[in-house]
Amino acid sequence: MTPGASRGTSPELHPSALTEAAFSGNRPLGPGDLSVETHGIAPIPEDQRYGTPGRLFTVWFAPQVNMTGVFTGTLAIVLGLGFWLGMLAMVIGTVLGSLVVGYLSTWGPRTGAGQLPNARMAFGGGVVIPAALQWLSSIAWDALVGLFGGEALSVLLGIPFWLAVLIVLGVQGVVGFFGYELIHRLQAVLTVVLFVTFVVFTVNLVSGHEIVTPATVTGPDLLGAFILEVTIAFSLAVSWATYAADFSRYLPSGVSAARVFGFTVAGMTLAYVFVQGVGIAAASLVGEHTAEGVRSVMGGGVLGGLALLVIAVASIGSGVMNDYSGSLALQTVGVRVRRPVSAVIVTALAFVLILWLHAADTATRFTDVLLLVSYWIPAFVAVVVIDWRIRARGRPTVNPALETTGRRDAAAALIVFVVAYAAAIPFMNTSLIQGPIATAWHGADIAYFVNMLVAALLYGGYRAYAGRAA
Repeated sequence: MTPGASRGTSPELHPSALTEAAFSGNRPLGPGDLSVETHGIAPIPEDQRYGTPGRLFTVWFAPQVNMTGVFTGTLAIVLGLGFWLGMLAMVIGTVLGSLVVGYLSTWGPRTGAGQLPNARMAFGGGVVIPAALQWLSSIAWDALVGLFGGEALSVLLGIPFWLAVLIVLGVQGVVGFFGYELIHRLQAVLTVVLFVTFVVFTVNLVSGHEIVTPATVTGPDLLGAFILEVTIAFSLAVSWATYAADFSRYLPSGVSAARVFGFTVAGMTLAYVFVQGVGIAAASLVGEHTAEGVRSVMGGGVLGGLALLVIAVASIGSGVMNDYSGSLALQTVGVRVRRPVSAVIVTALAFVLILWLHAADTATRFTDVLLLVSYWIPAFVAVVVIDWRIRARGRPTVNPALETTGRRDAAAALIVFVVAYAAAIPFMNTSLIQGPIATAWHGADIAYFVNMLVAALLYGGYRAYAGRAA
């Protein structure tokens, strides 16, 4: 019997979904091959894999070192937590989310496929639902990071915000068009540039400003704010879960899974703790005026201008990840368009959302988008991990193009996915959705954790029952 199929169900065959000509194409042949990658969601053949796990550190470090992370850090102060409690909540959420991404990253070498194509093994044809959500989420994340890049370039060059955004997205679109190898190369360079820049920023911040602020809320409100900040930090990190294997799929199957996991977790955790810590410390200076705040901390002049330029470049480094994974998600939906073209589509659609985020209360809209675009991800993770643990047990490699999924299993995965989201709604806390439980708990938002727990219990229970019946 096929590992993914239950007795009494006819298997849903879908090899062609990962092997059609539109989903294959030119692949980089090794480090430094910067030819356009037209290859899409089809698994990478074993004899065309290359690279080492060490490059995962920079590909996951650089995208997090940007003003989106800084701004997320400021939310801890906005919520009234103060410096130390804000740092603690941020670290807890960041580590939890990074562990999820690190584990999923280990699937890339074992399958040669990206995260959404791998999810087809659990969801079957129903994968179009999470794939469509991932595609929309990629656009949203493009907007969240492009917002600050456009603002920085606008201040630096004295040009209209919309024009600055077009420039940032234009450069970003070119990198996304070239694909996997150029992204890895860019992130390796940006890791050094961004780290140095933010270290200088931190030194200036510590030497000239008060950074350790006390909490401004107490009692149940303080506990509610602490939990909400944990959730915000977790949402930022776990949002990469649906991208994880995309950037490890070219690695040879024989690489160490522990090293893949370790470099991914280390890159994400160190970057997020560093940059969000800067945001918590600099909340009174940046806040709604992020670009001007950074230039002020850097002392203006040439150094301040250079910092703004780096912020714009940093948003490009993060945005190209969204473009790339968004292009794979669109193909997973079933759209037969070449990967470079679909990457450009994601970039273009982000433009409108950036203008909307910039038009009013940035903090509120930023928080809403940050939470809403990722509420579905923990249930997705629970379903695919349970399926993977059953399917891949004892197998060093798995070719998702040759796997089958029982129709009943696929239907169960999708039903659980939807039910888990519905179960989490009462626990959500945004300006758009204020769940009764979150409201009663003084704003504490645990929807992500409820979403994952419900999905794990329901889908895990179903698979255990199906396994005993087989």
